[in-house]
Amino acid sequence: MKVVGNRQRLILASNSPRRRHLLEMAGLEFLVIPSDFDESSVMLDAPEPRARFLAEAKAEDISDRYPESWVIAADTIVSIGHTILGKPASTDDARAMLKMLSAETHQVLTGYCICCKAQNHQFSDCITTDVTFKNVPQGEIDWYIASGEPFDKAGAYGIQGIGAFLVKRINGSYTNVVGLPICEVLEYLMKTGVVALTD
Repeated sequence: MKVVGNRQRLILASNSPRRRHLLEMAGLEFLVIPSDFDESSVMLDAPEPRARFLAEAKAEDISDRYPESWVIAADTIVSIGHTILGKPASTDDARAMLKMLSAETHQVLTGYCICCKAQNHQFSDCITTDVTFKNVPQGEIDWYIASGEPFDKAGAYGIQGIGAFLVKRINGSYTNVVGLPICEVLEYLMKTGVVALTD
């Protein structure tokens, strides 16, 4: 059995190769049309409202242009305490983030939105996963930074890549940490009849 697009065209409003891979693994057929919504215009500081709002804004941006299609958008935030960790701007920035996460539990939140403007339909939610790092020695932090992987990742690590060696345990959805809570997204798409199971 696999999941396939049914009746409606699907659009992923993101150029994230990780989100694209997760949907492809589920057997979905979809177009990739990234949103160009200006994230810097959003003043929300609380992680969950921010992630959800950004997902909604990205989905609406693409849905306005393709009103007959079903649009999936998402935004992933890494948060520890009251601090949101974006993508590191420099080696020093990446080092500071990884030191902050070492031997601590942080949260990865992914807001997602599924909408179809022509059908006046919009649903959004935010899923949170707790991620605990091992105690990471300075030498391992420097080695990981030298790999180059941290620089396009929120929180300066990628759980689906080399950065998996940093993670001692998770509590919640693994795919949510990768960038899209695939279980919840597929459940909703199947519940609404946008996709269906087939042989």
